[in-house]
Amino acid sequence: FGVGYLGALPLNMQIRVQADSGTPTVVADPAGELAATYKAVARQVAITVANKAKDFSSKFPTIKISKDT
Repeated sequence: FGVGYLGALPLNMQIRVQADSGTPTVVADPAGELAATYKAVARQVAITVANKAKDFSSKFPTIKISKDT
């Protein structure tokens, strides 16, 4: 599909338990292996977004200036 690979998040019971208790995995164990995986994926997403073209011209209307109006 031409979509870049950003990383994979594990299926782990500890993630569900921590999320259900209201404490995200990265907060519950910031130095842990699961937190490192989340941080790596987040870093890859940030890099991919930062590398996107920054052309916002389609977001603004076209402005025409003429002597006739």
